[in-house]
Amino acid sequence: MTNIYDELRSALHSVWHRRWLALGVAWAVCLLGWLVVALIPNSYESKARIYVQIDDVIAETTGIGMGDRKREIDRVQQTLTSAINLEKVIRGTAVGEEVTTPKQMEGAVLGLEKKIKVESVKDNLFTITASYGDGSRSDAENAKIAQDIVQKLIDIFREENLSGSRGQMTQSLDFMDQQLASRQKELESAEQKRLAFEAQNPDLVQGGVSVMQRLEASRAELRGIDADLAAAQSALAAINGQLAGTPQSLPGSGPTGGARSALSQAQAELSGMKARGLTDNHPDVISAKNQVASLRAAVAAEGNGGGAGGMPNPAYTSLQSIKAERQANVQALTTRRAAVQSEVSRITTQQISNPTVAAEQARINRDYDVLKQQYDKLLQDREELRLRGQVETEHNSIRFQVIDPPTSPRAPVAPNRPLLLLAVLIVGLGAGAGAAFALGQLRSTFATVSKLERATGLPVLGAISQTLTDSARELRSRRLKYFYGASAALGGLFVLLLVIEFIQVGMVA
Repeated sequence: MTNIYDELRSALHSVWHRRWLALGVAWAVCLLGWLVVALIPNSYESKARIYVQIDDVIAETTGIGMGDRKREIDRVQQTLTSAINLEKVIRGTAVGEEVTTPKQMEGAVLGLEKKIKVESVKDNLFTITASYGDGSRSDAENAKIAQDIVQKLIDIFREENLSGSRGQMTQSLDFMDQQLASRQKELESAEQKRLAFEAQNPDLVQGGVSVMQRLEASRAELRGIDADLAAAQSALAAINGQLAGTPQSLPGSGPTGGARSALSQAQAELSGMKARGLTDNHPDVISAKNQVASLRAAVAAEGNGGGAGGMPNPAYTSLQSIKAERQANVQALTTRRAAVQSEVSRITTQQISNPTVAAEQARINRDYDVLKQQYDKLLQDREELRLRGQVETEHNSIRFQVIDPPTSPRAPVAPNRPLLLLAVLIVGLGAGAGAAFALGQLRSTFATVSKLERATGLPVLGAISQTLTDSARELRSRRLKYFYGASAALGGLFVLLLVIEFIQVGMVA
């Protein structure tokens, strides 16, 4: 511990003994460092926030989904700082006033790219930040240029989102028109082939309808007739069931009217049971049969002397009319089915008799149908694309709003000049002390007795203190005053530089 204390005393004595050297080095380092700090230009930062709303009903109905708009915004955000857009910024602001050659433009773009940040704060909220500092311009000009850079970026962002896809849409429409024109030529050629074939084979075409088309139409008609015939036969069976359960005449008021009426009613009940599907072994059917037999015996015993036994049943007569109508319908459908079946057989026989021509006709019709479907699909896609382009051009689905306009910077964001001035002062004082200490180490002098003993290995009997005359003490005191004044001047210069810095910052408009 004693050795460390002695070394510290020795170092302080060495520095103090060469204090003028330390002060000179400190002045030189501080002046040089402060000059370098003064040459560093102030950088001013401007910031803006924009909000983009991408929800729109019309855009959704025309196929422009929210995902498409979100991807478009992300694309613009990522390419906003591209070389092309930065070149627009440079040419649209005062940055490009001194840019005259492509080499200078390239350097300006690379430098500006490092000073711009585009960040997504939330889903639809974006922040654009730009800083700028040029030593050849005043602080007010640098602040104004930073604000202009952010404003130009906002204009580019709006232009890219509102009309950036118009060029792409125009190119897409041109491509679709070219494809449509090509498909139209192919379709016209296929149609000419079909017309030529029909002219050479008029027997295969009747009324502008080909054999295959007539065959398909006949088969479709035959399937419809079969369905109608099945329905008509089912309706006829139903009316026959109803007739079976309906008596032909109603009971009258003669002497035999009671037995005959009861017999008719029992027979109607028995017919109704059979119509429901009850077999002869069913108990109800057996009971009904026994009742009918007993009533028949009663009617036979009474004889036929009663005269009028009843009157015709109107319901039975109406059901007979309906039955006749449905029978006629079934007969007509059967006849129509036979005619259509004969037509299908005739066309099929015609195809079998000349299969090569039929195959050629089928191939021509198939090629024409395929080209027609492709052309119609391409035409529909072109119309949808054109509608989307009109929606994006005339009714923009992105609502663009600048929440915070570009700020006008009042104070520089870089460099932190007061901190740099203080750091230079500390470095200068340290450099002066280090230079004085290093010079003391190079000279073979001993500041303390113990250090002399360690260096020589011999005991030191004593030390003589320095004795000064009055004139020497006066000279020494005057030199100390000069030293303290020079040191205070260094500190005063530091304070003056700080004051000047704060005044310059406050003068920025």
